[in-house]
Amino acid sequence: MGALVAGASHRGEFEERLKSVLKEIESSNGGIILFIDEIHLVLGAGKAEGAMDAANLLKPMLARGELRCIGATTLDEYRKYIEKDPAFERRFQQVLVKEPSVADCVSILRGLKDRYESHFGVRILDSALVIAAQLSNRYITNRFLPDKAIDLVDEACASIRVQLDSQPEIIDQLERRELQLDVEATALSQEKDDASKQRLKQVKEELAKIREELKPLKLRHKAEKERVDELRKLKQKLENLQVKMAQAEREKNLPLVADMKYGAIPDLEKKIAETEHRITEENKQQQDRLLTEVVGPNAIAEIVSRWTGIPVSKLSQTERERLLKLSDHLHENVIGQDDAVDSVAEAVLRSRAGLSRQNQPIGSFLFLGPTGVGKTELAKTLALELFDSTKSMIRIDMSEYTESHSIARLIGAPPGYVGFEQGGQLTEAIRRQPYAVILFDEVEKAHPQIWNTLLQVLDDGRLTDGKGRTVDFTNTIIVLTSNIGAQYILEEVENPSSTGKQFDGKLSQIIKDRVMKEVRLHFRPEFLNRLDDIVFFQPLTINQLSSVIHLQLKSLEERLKEQDIRISLTEKAVQSALKKSYNPVYGARPLKRYLEKHITTELSKLIIEMKLQQHSHVTIDTDAHDQFQFQIQQLQRTTSRSPSKPAYMRRRTYEGLDEEPMMDVDNDEEYNNFSGYDDKKDSPQTFSKRLKQSPRVKK
Repeated sequence: MGALVAGASHRGEFEERLKSVLKEIESSNGGIILFIDEIHLVLGAGKAEGAMDAANLLKPMLARGELRCIGATTLDEYRKYIEKDPAFERRFQQVLVKEPSVADCVSILRGLKDRYESHFGVRILDSALVIAAQLSNRYITNRFLPDKAIDLVDEACASIRVQLDSQPEIIDQLERRELQLDVEATALSQEKDDASKQRLKQVKEELAKIREELKPLKLRHKAEKERVDELRKLKQKLENLQVKMAQAEREKNLPLVADMKYGAIPDLEKKIAETEHRITEENKQQQDRLLTEVVGPNAIAEIVSRWTGIPVSKLSQTERERLLKLSDHLHENVIGQDDAVDSVAEAVLRSRAGLSRQNQPIGSFLFLGPTGVGKTELAKTLALELFDSTKSMIRIDMSEYTESHSIARLIGAPPGYVGFEQGGQLTEAIRRQPYAVILFDEVEKAHPQIWNTLLQVLDDGRLTDGKGRTVDFTNTIIVLTSNIGAQYILEEVENPSSTGKQFDGKLSQIIKDRVMKEVRLHFRPEFLNRLDDIVFFQPLTINQLSSVIHLQLKSLEERLKEQDIRISLTEKAVQSALKKSYNPVYGARPLKRYLEKHITTELSKLIIEMKLQQHSHVTIDTDAHDQFQFQIQQLQRTTSRSPSKPAYMRRRTYEGLDEEPMMDVDNDEEYNNFSGYDDKKDSPQTFSKRLKQSPRVKK
């Protein structure tokens, strides 16, 4: 339609073009079926002042039955454009094309398989087609079958084709190393000292070894590529023959059709089958192939992971170990909350094993407990362990949603309101990052209307935003934190007589019942019933807080890593910090503030005053008045030289100082501990004198 309208600037020109097309269709005596994609565009197409649009030109022929026409459009565009013209609408029979099932989609993919294999020169396993239909149906929710499954197969084939046309990684790495050594050998050949000659000998030996390793790899790569190219050419030839046969059938050239159908095509198919069998047998004998032309289930899963960020590919050995040790890693960073850590870790394991419930989030938890005991920290640590970044945690502060109308901030404003086009904070974040940890912090502070919105997220794993789009939450971990009932927990810690026993780090059932009674008064039963688990966080004991101190010091050492400054606390200093900062009401936060003020701040002062320099070890102890004192010890710095560096980078020479001869300190290990040139004490002459007198220097 665009080609007909293009350039039709004069009145009647568009009508003339369209009528010539319709005349040709009419003269075919029913031999042509007109297909118009996006048929809603004909309503108004070509219409100018005093002129007719395309729809009005089609109506007479459609009414007389002279035009066989199929149009395609979406439901929204049909309702928006075509229903407004009843005369045009009643000339068509509406046929609703439903989305095919996964089984139907697999059949469609099998029909397209040969074309993709011929175009890309790859082999597509049937299991890859099944996986493409299943994974696209489960994880790509904003598109429809078979379109999304076809795109998956298309991109997986393209990815394998790019790998076939590129240099294998192992050959590429060896060639890069060969080039580096060539450059180094050229530089070393111009040097005359013994160290350079020795290094040149090593470089030449390494070069010979690399070239010896490269030669068979290149031969293997060439042979494998020739086999793949041979198969690709055969399939391309088969496709061309099939196209010619179809054309001959349309032209009624029966002798040519018979020759191709019973002669050329079967022979070529037999040759392709033999070639594929030969390649398969060679692959079995040679496991570590450089090239692969096979598109398998794992290639499809990698594309799904790339599109969605959801890890659906086969677990590698590293990932297996990481998941099995997830609980241990969480325990290391979240102190004293064993039940909470185990509940979350088990939910993640079920998800990655493929045994999580369909159409529900990976896990939904309500964390209950006083402030500062690790509720938010557990969510952050989980995001760090799963995604290597705390940025993968979506945090929603529910204290910002105290009004009923603030729900529009979560899911987006309805049509007609300000901000309708922007979308919601929660829904847009999940559309961009469907695999994430969602933290609803201090959920009890939100308006009750917000909890009603979360019901469908917790139950069906989906949420409809202001634009009517359905957002998928089935690959998220939902964590809600609350301080409801914290007063009962703190009462047990501060006043053990209320429960009849001393607090030992575990909450009694009496206190848990009191807290749950308070929770049921605040939240509706349908909300609580949709949660996977309600987890109690225990108040931290003074012994558990000593582990928190070591975690905080570890974090501080990470910040000082660049300056090579190490820190250690004596047991006396640890007990002093605990005694001055422990408060069961506020948990670990007072301790963090105390360490920040009395240790981090003091270290900052020492660094600015130049009292604490790089390559130092600081021991923090307490004095007689129970105040922190900092003992600084300078570490011996050892320099390690890489043998691969050129000679001009490795040699250290001093010439012309007091007219002394050049001193070679290239291989002197003791020289590394020499104090070096001091700007305040030394001049070139005094430094030379000190250097001469040092027994560690070889003249």
